[in-house]
Amino acid sequence: MFFKRKGYLRKQADEHLIQTLQELKEVWNKQKEIVGRSVEPSGAVLARLKLDEAKYFFLLKEAKRRKIRMGKS
Repeated sequence: MFFKRKGYLRKQADEHLIQTLQELKEVWNKQKEIVGRSVEPSGAVLARLKLDEAKYFFLLKEAKRRKIRMGKS
């Protein structure tokens, strides 16, 4: 009985991680596009880009550690 709940909670957390990872990837790609189109981006914009990149790669490493696949399952 208790083990079924553990599996359900893990699956729910994994789905949330995948959703967050996809959202952060979109944000990071938009920031890269903005910086790429800018003639002279400000320090704040570059810092935001680095922050979004760090968040994305942190969650990507967590997904790899948990052995989560983002494709069809």
